[in-house]
Amino acid sequence: MKKVYGLFVLLFVLVLAACSNDEATTSSADGEKPTIKIGYLPITHAVPLYMQTDSEYEDYKLELVKFGSWPELMDALNTGAIDGASVLIQLAMNAKEKGIDLKAVALGHRDGNVLVGAPHIESVEDLKGESFAIPSRFSTHNILLYEMLQKHGIAYEDVNVIELPPAEMPAALAEGRIAGYVVAEPFGAISVALENGKVLYQSEEIWQDSIDCGLVLRGQFIDKNRELAKSFVSDYAVAGELAEAKDAHTHEVVNEYLTVEENVLDLSLEWISYDNLKIEEESYAVLREALLEMGLSENPPAYEDFVDPTLFN
Repeated sequence: MKKVYGLFVLLFVLVLAACSNDEATTSSADGEKPTIKIGYLPITHAVPLYMQTDSEYEDYKLELVKFGSWPELMDALNTGAIDGASVLIQLAMNAKEKGIDLKAVALGHRDGNVLVGAPHIESVEDLKGESFAIPSRFSTHNILLYEMLQKHGIAYEDVNVIELPPAEMPAALAEGRIAGYVVAEPFGAISVALENGKVLYQSEEIWQDSIDCGLVLRGQFIDKNRELAKSFVSDYAVAGELAEAKDAHTHEVVNEYLTVEENVLDLSLEWISYDNLKIEEESYAVLREALLEMGLSENPPAYEDFVDPTLFN
C-alpha cells in the first residue's frame, strides 16, 4: 500500500511540474496551426496588433487577450497565461529585474504621448500643489512628467503625483479632481477633443525617441518557438507599417477594439507613429538612466539582457 501511495505522490508531483512549465501557445489537433496569445489593453498604442489580426498567417493563429489594467495583464504575462503582450516597457523591465524571463522585441509605437492640463493651467508652474495623474510609477509617462517639471525648475515633490487607471483620467480632469495627466492614447485626445483639457507638451518636445509601450514575449516561448516568434515579430513590423497609413481601413480595424468618437481617434492617431518599431540601444540607454535617476529601479536590465533585436526584420 505504501508503494502505491508513494507512486501516486510521485505522479502527482510530475503532473504539477509539467503544468507549471506550460506556455500559453496551444497547438490544435491534426497538425493545425499553433495559436499565439498576446495580451493588450484597448489603447491606440497597441494598433499594430489590431492590424495584425486583419491578416491570415501560414504558420500560426493570433489570439489577442484583452485586459482591464496593467497589473492584471502583467500577472498573466509573468505566470505564462499568455505568450506576450503589448505593455508599458518599464513594467516588463521591473519584472525582468525580479527574475521573470521576458524579452522586449519591438516598440508599440513612437511618440504620441501628450501631457494634458486643465483649462485653468496657464503654464507648467501652475501645477505646483496640484494633483497630476499617471498610469503607473513604472512608466514613460512618469518620466515625461519628471522631465517636464525639471525643464521648468520645479521639484517633482512640488506636484501631487497620483496613479489612476487611464480610462478614469478624462473624467477626473473634467470634474476638477486633477489638474493634468499624461497617459496612453486615446485618453489624452478625449480631453482635448472635448475641450476639457489642453496640450501642455508633446512627448517628443521633452524626450525625443522616448520608449513607452513595447511588444514583450516570454523567454520560454522564444526558446521553444524561435522561428515562429521570428515570423510573428516580422508580421508585427509589417502591421505597424500598415497602421501608419492611418486610412479608412486602419480606422475600421481599430474601431473593432476601441470605442471612441472618430474625431478623438483622428487626433490620437495624428500624434502617434507606428513605423520603424525596432528598439534602438541608444534610446533604451536613455530610458535605463532615467529609471536610475528617479530611483524607480536599482538595477534595470541591460539592453543585451532584456531586448532581443534578432527577431525584428
